[in-house]
Amino acid sequence: MNLGAHMSIAGGVHLALQRGKSIDCNAVQLFVKSSNQWRAKKLTTEEIDLFREESESFTPGFIIAHTSYLINIASPDPDLLKKSADSLLVELQRCAVLGIPYLVLHPGSHRGAGMEQGIETIASTINSLYEQTAGDTAAILLEITAGAGNTIGSRFEELAGIIDLIEDKSRIGICYDTCHGFTAGYDIRTKRTYNATFKALDETIGFEYLKAFHLNDSMKEFGSHKDRHTHIGQGEIGIDAFSYLMRDKRFRDRAMVLETPKGPDMKEDVENLALLRSLRKAKK
Repeated sequence: MNLGAHMSIAGGVHLALQRGKSIDCNAVQLFVKSSNQWRAKKLTTEEIDLFREESESFTPGFIIAHTSYLINIASPDPDLLKKSADSLLVELQRCAVLGIPYLVLHPGSHRGAGMEQGIETIASTINSLYEQTAGDTAAILLEITAGAGNTIGSRFEELAGIIDLIEDKSRIGICYDTCHGFTAGYDIRTKRTYNATFKALDETIGFEYLKAFHLNDSMKEFGSHKDRHTHIGQGEIGIDAFSYLMRDKRFRDRAMVLETPKGPDMKEDVENLALLRSLRKAKK
């Protein structure tokens, strides 16, 4: 199975994997550096070796990273764009040395420059970063967003527009966040709307680019464009949508990770994962 959760890297990046394994995660998401600082302390050889040793017990592709929240490679501000690109380069390089195949990225905000310009800036930046990391295989996964303000990526067409401009198609994909998609206007609460949403995703982007899922219920209502995660079955999306997803054989080889609220003992992760596994086993 491919279910897991986002795990803390406190004390070392390898400890995220240990924490995941301690609650029977088959997939783990982690940051490769501080999520709210530009600077990054250099990884030591020992840290890299420990991480790679821990990663051997995971199926390839079921460990994914998430970028810093500060990054905005759609920004029209040249200083912020440079900072963002430099930070993203470091994170791509870290994924390469750690052997992490996917790095999830919020596409960013065009800050009033316009959607077309924002999409072009994102693609141009990614193309430049791939030139600088030629020979590496770590791929960026564009995460669907809730669509607040000037953010990019709340519509499948926007994500497809970025992918179309990426020169190395082997290093680009998407991550579908159930909360973000729902509040962006993609309904998955009934079998009909679930099928319609993923049909539209396949026709607009293509399932070959869909590499990972974030499993989050939503505190906010459908189409609200607000990003507030809550526990599986306890929000506006409801349990049926997750039962459809858990039993969808098309996505069995994708990493699926929780980003729901939790305390240090990870009790909430254990409960959410148990519920999701029960849905996968349930009869149709």
